[in-house]
Amino acid sequence: MNIKTIAAKIFAKKIYNTTQKWAARPVESQNEIFKNLIASAKKTQFGIDHSFASIQTIADFQKNVPIRDYEDLKPYVERVVKGESDILWPGKPLYFAKTSGTTSGAKYIPLTKESMPFHIEAARNAILHYIHGTGNADFVSGKMIFLQGSPILEEKNGINFGRLSGIVAHFVPKYLQKNRMPSWETNCIEDWETKVNAIVAETINEDMTVISGIPSWVQMYFEKLKEKANKPVGDIFKNFNLFIYGGVNYEPYRAKFENLIGRKVDSIELFPASEGFFAYQDTQKEKGMLLLLKAGIFYEFIKSHEFFSENPKSYTIGEVELNVNYVLIISTNAGLWRYNIGDTIQFTSLKPYRLIVSGRIKHYISAFGEHVIGKEVEQALKEAMEGTNVRVNEFTVAPKIAPAEGLPYHEWLIEFDSEASGEPQNVEEFALKIDAAMRKQNIYYNDLIVGKVLKPLVIHPVAPNGFNNYMKSVGKLGGQNKIPRLSNDRKIADELSKII
Repeated sequence: MNIKTIAAKIFAKKIYNTTQKWAARPVESQNEIFKNLIASAKKTQFGIDHSFASIQTIADFQKNVPIRDYEDLKPYVERVVKGESDILWPGKPLYFAKTSGTTSGAKYIPLTKESMPFHIEAARNAILHYIHGTGNADFVSGKMIFLQGSPILEEKNGINFGRLSGIVAHFVPKYLQKNRMPSWETNCIEDWETKVNAIVAETINEDMTVISGIPSWVQMYFEKLKEKANKPVGDIFKNFNLFIYGGVNYEPYRAKFENLIGRKVDSIELFPASEGFFAYQDTQKEKGMLLLLKAGIFYEFIKSHEFFSENPKSYTIGEVELNVNYVLIISTNAGLWRYNIGDTIQFTSLKPYRLIVSGRIKHYISAFGEHVIGKEVEQALKEAMEGTNVRVNEFTVAPKIAPAEGLPYHEWLIEFDSEASGEPQNVEEFALKIDAAMRKQNIYYNDLIVGKVLKPLVIHPVAPNGFNNYMKSVGKLGGQNKIPRLSNDRKIADELSKII
């Protein structure tokens, strides 16, 4: 055991003990965060506009500050982008993370000197919890790769702009610099396909032990590695035993990954976003990710089925229940106030507070009142795949409201792994398996099938590389972009239907 491994285990124990202290005091931890946020921002323009000086309680805060999405907050953000100080948070932010907006083009999310450290510490602490829980720290001496956006930043009005993953690249600790891949030059390549090819060339002969990124884009990297070496990724990187991911559910990809790797590897799930780092998997033994209650973020939760009502009730951490679908609302030390990030979550544990990401509040299907969410379609596909050789590269679901004939239905557009014989022998039978799993989970969907309002779902296989070609056509191939699992309209489905 080398000195690096020993040091990692000692540090891991220290971080674990620190985590246990705040996790054991969830309500107190959140109350402390709340008071600090209000006190810090009362003299900002937003704080003055919303009478922060008079706020004494969380109820006062909820009364004074309406829930907002990016469009609602945009007038304040635009003033900060122009270089004004003390608007959403004291001073100016260090960075703006540029993300893809669905209705407003690019979105600019502030990162301040107070918020930035939590993005770095959370990613580090996730790995340290894994070390503490498993005793495995040998990987710290090997090479690590983090598939991310370009670290090239643009300076404007004294603030740097860039992708979150590119910004984070500037904060890699010195003790990891020699282990980190790819090279800075390769990381700066903008075109995703060119970048992945360069990463393959740089890493194929290295001792890679940790690989991290959004599963769909890591999958492309693995496919190119396997094609070039003509052997599984696990044989190329014999000491690769830890995959770190976030952004989407790993389960639909797991069978494909195990085939590409040639064996199982441990994984750590993260819940990061430009708006904050919210949770990470703190144990290999329990389901869900630990909600970070002392990371400069005050959380509120609104039941998703009530969210679009006139005055939905907001719950704080001490009031939430298990297995309820909540919209996540945040207030942060980057100046986001009662901000709807768009994600829905469910708690899997209340001691400590662990959660799963169940979907997006805008990514659902309810064309007929069925209220289908992302977690349900992912779970249904997983159940249908169990005990089979079926492997899925990517998929999305949309309603077919007015078919040429017969009843309407849910259309599943699935790209199966044809090269590895991952296609179902009978697509119709596979569709019925998914449909049965959907009906078991969602009573509304089941009632629509029983009542012959809908017919059972229909699968249309998408041609190989169809999803990548679609993402490329809309300028969203690679980086942090990902396909929505389901949509209440047919914008994506109609484009993919052209390549069935």
